[in-house]
Amino acid sequence: METKLVRIAEISATSKHPIFTSVYHLINEDMLKQCHKELDGNKAVGIDKVTKDEYGKNLDRNIKELVQRLKKQIL
Repeated sequence: METKLVRIAEISATSKHPIFTSVYHLINEDMLKQCHKELDGNKAVGIDKVTKDEYGKNLDRNIKELVQRLKKQIL
């Protein structure tokens, strides 16, 4: 998984106009939990006004619901 994300990052960094048809197949609970872990908690809150700490209080449930919404393309 990480290798695929690294490759996407490399293509994005080195290509002037990269084209990706889909990255949905890379999105899963484990990947999103890792992303949450790596986030800097001192940055500004998101558009939903939820901080990293608040989101993390129910991380498993929040991630599970997020994956379901993404698969249904409901944000």
